Amino acid sequence: MVGPVIDIPSGLAAAQEKYNGEAGRAFVARLPDLAEGFLSRWDLRLDGPARHGVAALVLPVRRADESAAVLKLQLPDEETEGEPVALRAWDGDGAVRLLGHDPATGTMLLERLDATRTLARLPDTREAVLVVARLLNRLTATTAPAGLRRLTDLARAMPERTPAALARIPDPSDRRLLADCAAAVREVADDAPADRLVHWDLHFDNVLAADRAPWLAIDPKPLAGDPGFDLWPALVNRFDATEVRWRFDAMTEVLGLDRARARAWTLGRLLQNALWDTGNDRPPDPRHLETGRRLRA
Repeated sequence: MVGPVIDIPSGLAAAQEKYNGEAGRAFVARLPDLAEGFLSRWDLRLDGPARHGVAALVLPVRRADESAAVLKLQLPDEETEGEPVALRAWDGDGAVRLLGHDPATGTMLLERLDATRTLARLPDTREAVLVVARLLNRLTATTAPAGLRRLTDLARAMPERTPAALARIPDPSDRRLLADCAAAVREVADDAPADRLVHWDLHFDNVLAADRAPWLAIDPKPLAGDPGFDLWPALVNRFDATEVRWRFDAMTEVLGLDRARARAWTLGRLLQNALWDTGNDRPPDPRHLETGRRLRA
């Protein structure tokens, strides 16, 4: 019997080539066999065209009982390996529900949400920000399971890398801003480690509509840490400099966060992104820098 033909989207192949090199090419090459293996193993049938992001192939499927689901195949790394751990901890409360997981490959079976309706399409950006805040309020109420990466460990390393990054930034005002970010991170990184389950990547396209809830989160890159670290994506999505302070104030109010601490962790996100940019021979994103200036003022 001939199995289903799995077409690998060219965009996924290009992204894997760009970000993962030889490992990405090998992952893409084995995806058809991997997908067909899990379709058989978990008694699934294809139910629509494939979707993909930068890192994963997502196949809509039907289970043996005809319930809708998606099969997610991705190259495991230190960010994605915590995803099933977080989804199990949330157990569908504010996030997509995990239905199955293969630890050896990182493959997951997830409940199917409405991928055509993301929060990025909501016309009212203020309402979109409030949706994110309400979801974060639920998600970060969960204690992080043991074994997840800790935000404080990442944060302590960032100031150490800052001097080399500053040397690659010509604008003195940008250097001062990022130096201030490093100072803010130092102030909170040595506090007692926070133990909340942090999503880390709750941008508007990672919030989908569902039948059982208006909106649910997907694709966590989880950490054990402080909820203030989770505000950044909603500050920079559909960027509007004049809205930065409103968004920050609204989210800190919904989550009941200490403003000074949340501000420090948000500046830490700016620093983290700037370190990534300079490490890849790119200047820091002007929108990110402006977000920091609006919060520092």
